[in-house]
Amino acid sequence: MITGGVKGGEPRWRAALLAVPRTLRDDLWTAAADPLPRLSRPRLLARLPHAVIGVLAYATAILTTDFLTHTYRLVPGLALLLALCQSGALLAAMFRPVPAWWVSTAAMVGAAFAAQRSLPWEVGFPWTEPGMLAQAATAFLLALRVRPRVAAEALGVNVLAGLVCLMFLGRGQHENLTQAVSLLIIATVLGAALRGRRVARTQLVAQEELTAEERARRTLLEERNRIARELHDVVAHHMSVISIQAQVAPHLVEHPTDELTENLAGIRQNAVDALTELRRVLGVLRSEDPSAEGVRHAPQPTLSRLEELIANVTAAGLTVTTETTGEPHALSPGAELSAFRIVQEALSNAMRHAPGATVRVQLGYGPDDLTLRVTNTAPDGPAPPSPGSGHGLLGMRERTAMLGGELAAGRTPDGGYEVTALLPAPARTPADAGEDTP
Repeated sequence: MITGGVKGGEPRWRAALLAVPRTLRDDLWTAAADPLPRLSRPRLLARLPHAVIGVLAYATAILTTDFLTHTYRLVPGLALLLALCQSGALLAAMFRPVPAWWVSTAAMVGAAFAAQRSLPWEVGFPWTEPGMLAQAATAFLLALRVRPRVAAEALGVNVLAGLVCLMFLGRGQHENLTQAVSLLIIATVLGAALRGRRVARTQLVAQEELTAEERARRTLLEERNRIARELHDVVAHHMSVISIQAQVAPHLVEHPTDELTENLAGIRQNAVDALTELRRVLGVLRSEDPSAEGVRHAPQPTLSRLEELIANVTAAGLTVTTETTGEPHALSPGAELSAFRIVQEALSNAMRHAPGATVRVQLGYGPDDLTLRVTNTAPDGPAPPSPGSGHGLLGMRERTAMLGGELAAGRTPDGGYEVTALLPAPARTPADAGEDTP
């Protein structure tokens, strides 16, 4: 079993070792563009990091050229080339951080080899002082955009390159390496921490958007369920009337034919089946609403109860005036229910959000439509925090859309609020109204 375990473990070790170069290649051998994110500040300050890095790159070019020329005694042309590589890498790190990091590392190694050939004595290889700061800044910009694993791999390559240069060129000096490695670690950790903070904030914003969308969707479904529960009673009433009329009709005709009796029996059976299905659907809708059981047998309100509603609102401290234009006429039960609920929701919103305001309710009857307008003046003072769920306007829109009407809501020039609904509501004939009673 021991031998089997060793043999079984050997391929895993070999696969892990073989996977290291592949992982490094996938992570560090890329030229993908990754621009430096702009700050969420005014436009003048949004590009501030880019300006700071530009100034730092210019200073790096000047100081590195002077250091390589006078301290490492490189020829001016080579010193300028290596300095431009360091400063150019710092600028390129704002847009393509991985290639810029490679250029910065290669410039560090190139400066170490060039200094070794030009100086007969030992120096603090492999970093120059300006180059050390430039490479730390490049590592910071890299860690700010890539995953922490990639930043750690880049840090490891930097340290390994420094050790190789120190081993073969520096002849045992370690002070410069310790300072450079410490600075690189600090820069990498700081960049990774800022990136993690930005990623977490982005994910939080995305989660908040998803939560808001889900809340709006749930609110919409709840409002539609409530409307469906209310309209059930209206539809169920009509189906009951059809069933009763179909049952009574044969007795109103002397010697009805068999065909007539059979057709009327079919109509009654279809009405009963439809009513049964409606009750089954309503049971599903009400199964998640504990408050629905107590009101399931209550009659649905109509515009005939509008005066009662306004009296209750007035008793609660709201000043309400009403105005009716046109010739009032009977509406379909669905239109009556929706019109009453729209006025009720508008008055409730005025009570919650406009304390002390005066509300005006206008009903305009037309031949084929009904116009509802509820307007309130500006509140006397700030409204207290509302414990409501904020479904009022959504419910009004759903009820209006259900009837094929239009609704507009918004603030008035004087600081108040207005809700206007146009509902298709053709006048009902006496024959149409007669079907409401068995």
